[in-house]
Amino acid sequence: MKVLLINPPHPAIGSRIPAEHLPPLGLLAIGGPLLDAGHHVKLLDADLSPLTPLEVVAEAGRYAPEAALVGHSGSTSGHPSAMAVTRAIRTACPQVRIIYGGVYPTYHWREIMAAEPQIDVIVRGEGEETAVRLMRALELGHPLAGIPGVVYRRAPLVRLQRAALPGRTASDVPAATPPAPVIRNLDACRVGWELIDHARYSYWGNRRAVVVQFSRGCPHRCSYCGQRGFWTRWRHREPVAFARELARLHRDHGVEVVNFADENPTASRPAWQAFLEALIAEKVPLILVGSTRADDIVRDADILPLYKQAGVARFLLGMESTDEATLKKIRKDSQRETDREAIRLLRQHGILSMAAFVVGFEEETDRDYWRTLRRIVSYDPDQIQALYATPHRWTPYFRMAAQRRVIQTDLGRWDYKHQVLATRAMPPGRIILWVKVIEAAVQLRPKSLWRVLAHPDPGLREAMRWYYRVGRQVWPHEVWHFLFHDFRIDDGPTLAQFLGLPQDQEAEAMAPRPIRRPDAVLEEVVRRTPDGEAAAQFRSVLTAGPDFDAKRGALTTGCRMI
Repeated sequence: MKVLLINPPHPAIGSRIPAEHLPPLGLLAIGGPLLDAGHHVKLLDADLSPLTPLEVVAEAGRYAPEAALVGHSGSTSGHPSAMAVTRAIRTACPQVRIIYGGVYPTYHWREIMAAEPQIDVIVRGEGEETAVRLMRALELGHPLAGIPGVVYRRAPLVRLQRAALPGRTASDVPAATPPAPVIRNLDACRVGWELIDHARYSYWGNRRAVVVQFSRGCPHRCSYCGQRGFWTRWRHREPVAFARELARLHRDHGVEVVNFADENPTASRPAWQAFLEALIAEKVPLILVGSTRADDIVRDADILPLYKQAGVARFLLGMESTDEATLKKIRKDSQRETDREAIRLLRQHGILSMAAFVVGFEEETDRDYWRTLRRIVSYDPDQIQALYATPHRWTPYFRMAAQRRVIQTDLGRWDYKHQVLATRAMPPGRIILWVKVIEAAVQLRPKSLWRVLAHPDPGLREAMRWYYRVGRQVWPHEVWHFLFHDFRIDDGPTLAQFLGLPQDQEAEAMAPRPIRRPDAVLEEVVRRTPDGEAAAQFRSVLTAGPDFDAKRGALTTGCRMI
């Protein structure tokens, strides 16, 4: 089949400032298996320019696809744009099958299928294996009921009629198949890098860049995270093969910067260390940036020289809050002292730290913001990133916030960079004032400015200067849009009224792999763990005494190691 992968234009500030773009990894990850299955595949990245819906239609018309697969990494905030594009395609190309995928449609498929008659199929969860099965069934005219992980219309209307009639009939009620199983072997699904022109994608100061995933998911259970349930289980690529792929991207395509999209790439110390050592052995001058947890950095204090040698230049640390009570409430399972120590260790080893904090988990007051400012300054990060609490219906945090008022009903603004929930203690204008004061106070401290001017590492010095140049655009842009473009409402609906009832019971989008017997886990730990003493300790815990919590902890650690 002729398949067109469409990355719709995105209004978020991260897509417009800086004037650099990263390739759409999710669509490329689907494109590789489709190419290998014999389909003709093209990527239309409408986010680059960006393109209008009519321009997308013109490009699609020239290619004349049989199926259009639409998805965006900024899934919730990208939804309105994706729907505008699909409506335009349906009007101009009524015979094209339109498939929609991503995090947001995985959970909101009922509402989307009811409101958007142009959508034929929704792919739920990971798409690599499901897309191949789906394209095969559509090509051969087979029923979709046997394909796990899809939502489809039982008896679709004639597409020409659907283009003209926004309503649906009783026979058009969608059907959802059971969740697809998690992809156990991530190396079996290759990324379709040949679908992009690498020269068009850059980061870190106009350096040729890619986005990758070493792992998927996260073993932690933070109550606000919208990604953990989507990936269902933490898994990782084979470390040596992954390092070899990054080296090939550098040698064959001139890639300089690798941006990790992982939620927690360092969750398994043995796997991460094996990757670092393999990448060092490849002897390629790559710059690695990504996100991780502060406690993993503290855990890895003795191997941080490997981080640096492999090319790690910056890690974003999701501190989320400087308040211990809030951290406990959102199940972050971290402590302030750990955050502080992680930043110190990264600086000691010549790695930049970016501290991310989230505003709006609680009903903050002026005193809370003042305390946040003082504590972030005491942490002394190289860079900071301020975000706003953005609840997702499939997370436990949504249930906690379900009765809070929504002040931003444009989903295109639900990108973590806009206030979406009301706070009783202060109006939105005062909140953004505090956020901007915190950003300016931390980044314009004499100590911070001195590092930008005189950091001993010329590469990091240039990276920090690039970051400050971006900040000089973003800071006033956000203020300007808050004042004149981001229209908010005073008496909005509750969160539950706006997005629907909590959906955390359906959080796991994929069917988890079968539970493994403790002895099987131990055998795998013994086989794969270089430290035989550690494996022996796991065995002793599991075979001695009735301490259930200790046994559960040992099993969890063992599973993370393998």
